[in-house]
Amino acid sequence: MKNKKLAVIAIGGNSLIINKSHMSVSDQYAAAHETCVHIADMIEHGWDVAIGHGNGPQVGFILRRSELSSHELHEVPLDACVADTQGAIGYAVQQNLYNEFIRRGLKKETVTVVTQVEVDKSDPAFLNPAKPIGSFMPKEEAETKKINDSWDVVEDAGRGWRRVVASPKPKRIIEERAVENLINAGIVVITVGGGGIPVIADENGDLQGVAAVIDKDNATSLLATNLNADLFLITTAVEKVCLNFGKPEEKQVDQMTLSEAKKYLAEGIHFAKGSMEPKIKAVIDFLENGGKEAIITNPTNIKRALKGETGTRFIV
Repeated sequence: MKNKKLAVIAIGGNSLIINKSHMSVSDQYAAAHETCVHIADMIEHGWDVAIGHGNGPQVGFILRRSELSSHELHEVPLDACVADTQGAIGYAVQQNLYNEFIRRGLKKETVTVVTQVEVDKSDPAFLNPAKPIGSFMPKEEAETKKINDSWDVVEDAGRGWRRVVASPKPKRIIEERAVENLINAGIVVITVGGGGIPVIADENGDLQGVAAVIDKDNATSLLATNLNADLFLITTAVEKVCLNFGKPEEKQVDQMTLSEAKKYLAEGIHFAKGSMEPKIKAVIDFLENGGKEAIITNPTNIKRALKGETGTRFIV
């Protein structure tokens, strides 16, 4: 791509949920506003931007509503839940950015692309579904769901039973060319929401949705790689990545090389599974496949991190 500097940004679905007292749609919209202010700062300083986001809590809300109303309405399939959240979260980010551009006098446009991401139907993850989704349920209900709906279910830490689905690796972003064309036209693109709608291709190349969850950091890393992004930026709850996280010897890291990141990941004691670990893996994938720089920090410190004042910077 021969335009200005391109940053691909991954923001977490959990970052839109401040706490249990602020989970409504309007609360999430307000939380998205803060992140959008900092992204607008980047755009004002010359960056082209593509934005991916998580959707874990939001998919959970849809599934719960679907369960509660199942006596009256059809339940919503998981791939449709992901599509729904792409539209809803994209709308919140899109409108916040639009309003921020107006305030700043920036002539920029933002668009949300409902994005499908192909996964391999033979991915080993389908043989061992491990990603919990939806509500807790009694054992009897879980066994009924397993028989009647072919769900995979597990007992979750003594809190009840939950459905689990596969979390396969992203293979191909179906709408990638459209996303690239939009970026080249100077438009801010919100894409691969929730890791993308998981789809598989049959022998004719036809696509169909599948009950799975794609890690949003993996999908955004793939997007950053394929677009030859200058920067892969992951926003999270912490200002910097820490070694020995949660332990007395916890230490913040300012900069980490690719080889160091791989070493620390292999040690298995530094990064929490399901939290920082997938982010580190996504950064490693990006750098191993031609990426030059990645940053992990919280939204408030995006501006300072770009200046090298904070955040954790990853280099080859």
